[in-house]
Amino acid sequence: MNFIATPARLSTASSTFDAEFKARLHWSAETDAGIEQRVADILADVRLRGDAAVLDYTARFDGLQANAMTELELTQAELKRAFEALPDVQRQALEAAARRVRSYHEAQRKANGESWSYRDADGTLLGQKVTPLDRVGIYVPGGKAAYPSSVLMNAIPAHVAGVGEIIMVVPTPKGEKNLLVLAAAYVAGVTRAFTLGGAQAVAALAYGTVTVPKVDKITGPGNAYVASAKKRVFGVVGIDMIAGPSEILVLADGSTPPDWVAMDLFSQAEHDELAQSILLCPDAAYIDQVQAAIHRLLPEMPRREIIAKSLTGRGALIHTRSMEEACAISNQIAPEHLEVSSREPHRWEPLIKHAGAIFLGAYTSESLGDYCAGPNHVLPTSGTARFSSPLGVYDFQKRSSLIEVSEAGAQVLGKIASTLAHGEGLQAHARAAEMRLR
Repeated sequence: MNFIATPARLSTASSTFDAEFKARLHWSAETDAGIEQRVADILADVRLRGDAAVLDYTARFDGLQANAMTELELTQAELKRAFEALPDVQRQALEAAARRVRSYHEAQRKANGESWSYRDADGTLLGQKVTPLDRVGIYVPGGKAAYPSSVLMNAIPAHVAGVGEIIMVVPTPKGEKNLLVLAAAYVAGVTRAFTLGGAQAVAALAYGTVTVPKVDKITGPGNAYVASAKKRVFGVVGIDMIAGPSEILVLADGSTPPDWVAMDLFSQAEHDELAQSILLCPDAAYIDQVQAAIHRLLPEMPRREIIAKSLTGRGALIHTRSMEEACAISNQIAPEHLEVSSREPHRWEPLIKHAGAIFLGAYTSESLGDYCAGPNHVLPTSGTARFSSPLGVYDFQKRSSLIEVSEAGAQVLGKIASTLAHGEGLQAHARAAEMRLR
C-alpha cells in the first residue's frame, strides 16, 4: 500500500496566507462532551469506591484482570530485574540519559531553587523558603507506544527537587509490561509503581485509595481522558499542564541536508495523527527538496500511516520572504519544539521569544532532546509556550514567604497597615497592627 504525505504548501507572499495559515494551526483543546461526562463518572466512582472502582476500570479499559490492587503494583525488585534483564546497550543508554537529565536538573536547582532572605536596616527579615513537595504522581503513557524517556523526564527532576515519594502509574494493556519503562523507573528512583492508566489512574492519585497513596501533584502527558481528568482534579492536587498534540517547527535557511529536515518533521508526525510538523524557509527550491525527501523516505517508516495522516492533515511547508519573517511567524506559533536549522543559529536565536525548547544548528535534532541531551522533554504545546515553561525542578517545589518584623520595623509598618486596613473597613486588622506600636 502506498502512503502519500502532502503537507500544505503555503507562501507568506500570498494574499490568502493568513487565513490558510490560521486554518492549518487550528486545533481545539476542548474535550469532547462525551469524554468529559465519562471522565466525571470515573472520577466520582473512584472517589467513592476506591480500589474496587480502579480494578473494574482497569479490567474494562486495559483488559487487565486483577483480584486485588497488590497484583497491579510493581515492586522495586521487579523494577530492578527489568533493568538487569535489558541488553547491555539499552542499559548503558538508559543510565547515560539518566545521568545527563539529572545533571541538567541539578544545575537548574542550584541556579534558582534555593531559599533566600535579607534584613532591612531596622532588622526586619524578609525572604522566601523553598521546600519540595511531599509526594507526586507521574503518569507515563503506555497505549500506542511505551515511553521510558517520560519516566526519566518526570521522575528525575522530582527526585532532584527533593520530593519524598514518587508514585508512577503506567497502563499495561492486557498486562504487557515494557522492560525499558520498568528499568527507567528503577534508574530514576521511583518509589512505588502501579500498572494503571486512564482517568481512573488520575483519580486514584488525586483522591487516594486504600492502596494508591494520595499525591500533591500529578505530572506527565496522556490521552484525552487523562487530560480531562487532570483538568477536573486540579485544585484537589496540582498539575503540570494540559498537553495537546506534539509539535515541531523547523526554521531552515537551506543549508541542512533536506533528508535530515524531512526526518525531523517525521519525528513528531509519528506520535499521532494530530501532531503538527511545519517547515519555514525562505528558499523555495530547498522546500521542493524537502518535499521530495518526504515522498522518498516515507515508505521506509514503520509508522508511515500515522506520519502520512499527520503531515497531510496538519503539516505545512511555508515559503517565507526571509529568515526574519520566519522567526516572527515562529513567535506567533509558539511551538513546543523549535529547530533553528541554520549555518548561523545564534544569529536567529535572539529573535525567538516563544518556544518550549530551542534546538540550535543542523546537528541538534529534536530527538536528542527527547531522550538524552539533558533538558526536560515535557514542554508546553498548543501555543502555551507564550506563558508556560518546560517541566523542571521548580514544578516540584513550592515557595513560602518569610517575614520577621523587628520591634523597630513594626513602628513603621504598623502605621502603614493601620491606615490601609481602616480604609478597607477591616478594624481587627488595623488594631492588630496598632497594638504593636509604642
